[in-house]
Amino acid sequence: MLNVHNLSVSFGGEYLFEEISFRLNAGDRVGLIGKNGAGKSTLLKLLSRDMPIDSGTIATEKNLKIGFLRQDIDFKQGRTVLEEAYHAFEEIKSLERKLEEVNHQLAERTDYESEEYHQLMVDLNDFTHHFEIIGGYNYQGETEKILLGLGFKREDFNKKTETFSGGWRMRIELAKLLLQTNDVLLLDEPTNHLDIESIIWLEQFLTNYPGAVMIVSHDKMFLDNVTNRTIEISLGRIYDYGKPYTEFLKLRGEMKEQQLNAQKNQDKEIQQAERLIEKFRAKSTKASMAQSLMKKLDKMERIEVDQDDNAVMNLRFPISITPGKVVAEIEDLSKNYGDNLVLKNIDLLIERDSKTAFVGQNGQGKSTLAKIMVGEIEYEGKCKLGHNVQIGYFAQNQAEYLDGRKTVLDTMIDAANESNRSKVRDILGSFLFRGEEVDKYVKVLSGGERNRLALAKMLLQPFNVLVMDEPTNHLDIQSKNVLKTALQNFEGTLILVSHDRDFLQGLTNKVYEFRDRKIKEYLGDIDFYLEQRKVADFRAIEKEKSNSTKKVKAQKPSNSFQDQKKVKSLKNKLSTVESKIALLEKELKEIDHELLMNYDATIAAPNFFDTYQGKKKDLEILMEQWTEITIELENSVG
Repeated sequence: MLNVHNLSVSFGGEYLFEEISFRLNAGDRVGLIGKNGAGKSTLLKLLSRDMPIDSGTIATEKNLKIGFLRQDIDFKQGRTVLEEAYHAFEEIKSLERKLEEVNHQLAERTDYESEEYHQLMVDLNDFTHHFEIIGGYNYQGETEKILLGLGFKREDFNKKTETFSGGWRMRIELAKLLLQTNDVLLLDEPTNHLDIESIIWLEQFLTNYPGAVMIVSHDKMFLDNVTNRTIEISLGRIYDYGKPYTEFLKLRGEMKEQQLNAQKNQDKEIQQAERLIEKFRAKSTKASMAQSLMKKLDKMERIEVDQDDNAVMNLRFPISITPGKVVAEIEDLSKNYGDNLVLKNIDLLIERDSKTAFVGQNGQGKSTLAKIMVGEIEYEGKCKLGHNVQIGYFAQNQAEYLDGRKTVLDTMIDAANESNRSKVRDILGSFLFRGEEVDKYVKVLSGGERNRLALAKMLLQPFNVLVMDEPTNHLDIQSKNVLKTALQNFEGTLILVSHDRDFLQGLTNKVYEFRDRKIKEYLGDIDFYLEQRKVADFRAIEKEKSNSTKKVKAQKPSNSFQDQKKVKSLKNKLSTVESKIALLEKELKEIDHELLMNYDATIAAPNFFDTYQGKKKDLEILMEQWTEITIELENSVG
């Protein structure tokens, strides 16, 4: 499908990666991992032909279609969400315009017996037939289905795209990509702007995707649930294993341990040979033996141990001055966006040195309350900050506020004051911006590098209260761990908005759940909160539907072995049926394509229509089976 051979890319004379080779096959779902700046996004740009190749080759099958979800997108203003999403169907939209023109002419003309009128009728028939084959009567329903799956509501469909945040515009771009008939999907951080429900929907979509997928993501659970192969870029090399992320880490660790043991044994062998050489070379009777040993050492292939890139940022959050005991006092606070009431009559007291987590579904008001506390948006009610409170705020889209036309160094110098301007290079160095890297323009930085720069810039301002909204977006796993350690050591007051259970564990001692315009307090850490809610993780919570929009089904306990066995069996059946459906849909699609390209030759095949109709009937039967199994599975688990 796609073959990469001896691919190399360098910047400023230094190789990002050198002579890497791998192959993508249909059904491969590859997690592309590595540190921020290792070259993950660059590799996707090379595969999509967005960037020229320095050396090496990328060979693809003829007519291979590659879809690429980029980090930076640019929509034409004035289009609605639906109009933008429909741009995934360029051929269908073009045929629609032709059909409108033909129908308009037929309605206007009265020369029914003329050759031109007859040709219009022929064109109408041809266009209509082609329109049906390429899915012209289904694309609108498919578009709505994908948009709903990615979290949009029907009332959003006719809103202008420019009225949505960058995260929601990214969802529109993702919808367009999923609606196209691509053979290869390249997804750069697809989950960064999705809530958990949409992530679960995307996981199911990608699991059943028949083509090849390559995903850059720092979401460990997403990688484990979707991928069947992992490629790591580290220090210019790649490590390629047919395992999802967690299994890859374990296997990579085991192989490195084997390499270390083999290297130790070889080192002992070399030392022994060197001692014998030293001993024999002085004796004429043993000189030939010494020469033989020396030749053996020269020919010996030295065992190398895979090197890890262990460079991590050095992060510490110092507090400015000690604030009063009460950091923030909120009474009877409400907030609405037009007709959408997000928070209603909220009361909240934040005390000095408390460590608080805001959790809940997207759109329930977590980020809104954070923005109110830092004075970014208006509201109704009371929100009063305490004595000497200085807030450091890291917004969910903090990196978007950076000026792409500035260099890393200029960004920091412009944000610094007289007291800390001399420390700018030291701060940048602790965030892994060293040497010539400080002269890079912000626009060429990866998402993770921009987040690191935004964190570094934040340190230039004094604060004793930290409000952080999804700070781990784009950060690689090592950087997440460094940030977590820094927050654990922070001596001030912390308010953290996050969906990441692993990140939150051990960071907070109080949890506020945002739900149905209200907040509920849990006096404990994130594990205590999940225990009280009787769920294993955030995914279970975020899958719950809001009481205001949908009924919540009472969960039926399924503790017995037989129940668990039945559920597992049903899931296996469902997976098998879904695989058969995907395969059959692909076969029918190929037949439709052959009909389109070579109609006469295709229908001339023996028993063509019987075979074609048989496949359609088989698909109907499988769809009925899918419905029955799904209903039975729902009844078994709840």
